[in-house]
Amino acid sequence: MDKQLGSLITESRNEHTMQIDTGSTSEILQQIHEEDRKVADAVQKVLPEIEQAVDFAVDSFRKGGRLIYLGAGTSGRLGVLDAVECPPTFSTSPDMVIALMAGGENAFIKAVEGAEDRADLGEEDLKKKGLTENDTVIGIAASGRTPYVIGALDYARSAGAKTVALSCNPGARISQSAELAIEVITGPESLTGSTRMKAATAHKMILNMISTASMIKMGKVYENLMVDVNVSNYKLKERAAGIIMAVTGCTREEAGQALDEAGNEVKPAIVMVHTGLPFKEAKALLDGANGFVRQAIEQGKK
Repeated sequence: MDKQLGSLITESRNEHTMQIDTGSTSEILQQIHEEDRKVADAVQKVLPEIEQAVDFAVDSFRKGGRLIYLGAGTSGRLGVLDAVECPPTFSTSPDMVIALMAGGENAFIKAVEGAEDRADLGEEDLKKKGLTENDTVIGIAASGRTPYVIGALDYARSAGAKTVALSCNPGARISQSAELAIEVITGPESLTGSTRMKAATAHKMILNMISTASMIKMGKVYENLMVDVNVSNYKLKERAAGIIMAVTGCTREEAGQALDEAGNEVKPAIVMVHTGLPFKEAKALLDGANGFVRQAIEQGKK
């Protein structure tokens, strides 16, 4: 094994699972679970860095920029998973949060050999997306040494974009290429080197935090409800009606009527029920409050 790779915590052997191959099914699961329980504690230690990443993303959104994830293998797939959930959850444009993966979209299903080893491909992919200084780029690599991610972060930083390196090793190489480093130390994996386990779980948690907190800061959540949910099918329309009822205390019939009048937009429907105002006025209040429901309701009641 490459000396540099072999020295990484994510590649080292876990002394607590040395005999995992001899265990019963129950014992195997217990050992994996014991290791997984350590992930949340590791994430807690990097909350200040995650907060800064959220601030980067929100600043980008307010300037009309984007949040761009990129990585290879499992790391790239995690970025894709988070990005594709933003439009249905928060009614964002598909271009607001995007994910790039070494080897392209097909690599999500089947590995593209050698793509992650080329730094130039990372830069090339960002250029194709028209990277600007208003964007925030988060490079994801459990090992912290993936050339594709390094090349992308180096280019993004030179272009003036905000850059974040997300890894699971201290002093990670990608940390040197970014303005902000999030090094979440999850320790050796239950199965040596299988960073699809604890490292990936930590990164999934962190990406969830970054996108969700950013959207909350952009006014896409009221209380703890998804008030900007994209109502695209029957299930989501029922969820939307339930949200309106929960917030306003109205009946299902009243919620449905408001939702219809608002063209299936939950936020103006809530403002309409709360204030008794018609759609256009409710929409104007929301626009004046930069999309924040709470402020729009307060202004409407005045």
